[in-house]
Amino acid sequence: MPKHSKRYLEAKKMVDRTKYYDLDEAIELVKKTATAKFDETIELHIQTGIDYRRPDQHVRGTITLPHGTGKEVKVLVFAKGEKAKEAQEAGADYVGAEDLVEKIEKEGFLDFDVAIATPDMMRVIGRLGKILGPRGLMPSPKSGTVTQEVAEAVKEFKKGRIEVRTDKTGNIHIPVGKRSFDNEKLRENVISAIKQILQMKPAGVKGQFIRKTVLSSTMGPGIKLNLQSILKE
Repeated sequence: MPKHSKRYLEAKKMVDRTKYYDLDEAIELVKKTATAKFDETIELHIQTGIDYRRPDQHVRGTITLPHGTGKEVKVLVFAKGEKAKEAQEAGADYVGAEDLVEKIEKEGFLDFDVAIATPDMMRVIGRLGKILGPRGLMPSPKSGTVTQEVAEAVKEFKKGRIEVRTDKTGNIHIPVGKRSFDNEKLRENVISAIKQILQMKPAGVKGQFIRKTVLSSTMGPGIKLNLQSILKE
């Protein structure tokens, strides 16, 4: 069993583990339990009813949070010529082609949060799958990161578009803001995220798609949410 810090154990005492909290109460509580010296990220954890053994039930796509995540997103773009120029003008942090592939392969360069590629670059970056894949950074048409519309994609990810994917236990973990966000912004981000993820329900999933939702801060305990009250919003 991992040893938790004194701060975490103190925060845990504030949370009733048997209770499903209404969203407003949960937001108040998650802020109280975020006692680290830095501006903690507020995270939404979703337990789904998918069968992970079936690839057709995996969830992967993107959603856009109305108020962003509060994090400065570093975007890397694999593109050439006119598309590279468009990416630079849209505010991409790094733009390149074979040179960037080499930098990632040989220098272990991974100082970015999102990688976008034009379709013609996929042959070139295919060999990065083993490096970028496990980190969730490999461009993919499903997540909107393989596209000809690179400028639009760069702006969207900078603004608050985030990737959603199920992990190996069929759960989803996404940031929905920072502790410093006002309550209303966090509230709107959480509701928007849940509603957008509901629309990603794979056709093969029988029964309830979203089974449980939990809110937590980076270093804090989980707070179970009353999902039914959120869905009525």
